[in-house]
Amino acid sequence: MIHDLKILKSFADAIISGDKTFEIRKKEREYQKDDKIKFYVLDDQTHESCYHPIMNKLYEITYILSGWGIKEDYVVFSIKEAADEEN
Repeated sequence: MIHDLKILKSFADAIISGDKTFEIRKKEREYQKDDKIKFYVLDDQTHESCYHPIMNKLYEITYILSGWGIKEDYVVFSIKEAADEEN
């Protein structure tokens, strides 16, 4: 499954740089390990679509955590860039 997710530019910058390797999201979807994510970037101030290099990449969910101190109806998952053959 591929999830299309919106993300603010500042968070997209942190993912591209390798500083941010996780996402915190409302449990509005059935996220599963090995699912893929395609990010669509929004400007931090205007929240309108803007181009960002992350939009040309595909990410993979590598671990999912819910419960254990995570607010109800939220999930935390780790991500890594998917292999080139999957992009």
